[in-house]
Amino acid sequence: MLLIGEPVVWSTPLRTRFRGIDVRDGVLLRGDAGWGELSPFWDYDDEESSTWLRAAYEAATIGWPEPVRRSVPVNVTVPAVGPERAREIVLASGGCRTAKVKVAQRGPDGTLESVAAEADRVAAVREALGPDGAIRVDANAAWTSDEALAHLAEIDRAAGGLEYVEQPCAAVDDLALVRRKQDVPVAADESIRRASDPMRVVREEAADIVVLKVQPLGGVRACLELAEQVGLPVVVSSALESSVGLAAGVALAAALPELPYACGLATSQLLVHDVVGEPLLPVDGALPVRRPQPSPAALAAAPADGPTTERWLVRYHRLTRILEDV
Repeated sequence: MLLIGEPVVWSTPLRTRFRGIDVRDGVLLRGDAGWGELSPFWDYDDEESSTWLRAAYEAATIGWPEPVRRSVPVNVTVPAVGPERAREIVLASGGCRTAKVKVAQRGPDGTLESVAAEADRVAAVREALGPDGAIRVDANAAWTSDEALAHLAEIDRAAGGLEYVEQPCAAVDDLALVRRKQDVPVAADESIRRASDPMRVVREEAADIVVLKVQPLGGVRACLELAEQVGLPVVVSSALESSVGLAAGVALAAALPELPYACGLATSQLLVHDVVGEPLLPVDGALPVRRPQPSPAALAAAPADGPTTERWLVRYHRLTRILEDV
């Protein structure tokens, strides 16, 4: 696989704390087919992170399948913020008619956010969207099955009906239990992308929908193969990438034979700086199917400091050795 030039490390603050982090960073790689992104979170070990590098190599050296659609509907992502801020995020979303709201947040002492706070956030989102918008919630596997059942009942009422709940619990057995005992459809995310056996979700009838993320699953083609094997409706979501990484998610969503749900690919809105001159941002609730390129000016606005750059380059070279040994 032929890469051109040295890896480029980028870093930017987030507009709102998200997934427990305030800064997002990663590496850009350029090849004959364009630019790819490597940006596994720092809590991922090298073995798990190596699939992210495989996706970056695919983007940079091979490219992606031809699209079957020219735009991709997307949801606005609402972090664990207060009701007024949640409302502001939806209204500034570029016309998104679907919102994904983060729930099941735990404080430093492990205390779970109250269902009242979650319901207030969701109710504010409903007000901002109006009666025809869709609301989904994402628990990031943080609830027990009992917590999921208790919280979902209240949140579903506050939403006026949820489209689905994403990964309410960590264990597949608990996902299946929650799916059986209440009426909100269940989407599997971590149980697909961080599982040694993603098909277990299907065998145990633990989900109605699967969430696919290109980097963690090793590339667009790997995701298309998995989608065919799983046989459930697919939502394509981001891993909080720059627009270079988001373009791979857009390519996957554009290549899927069917796309019944809005995708979670509008997350460039969460970055203070992007690495491209024209970021992938929604217009009328959708992203165009295009591949933005990094620009010198944008990269200059999102520089990584010396220690961050060194840390990423060391990690990148470790990951390349893993793939070479496969």
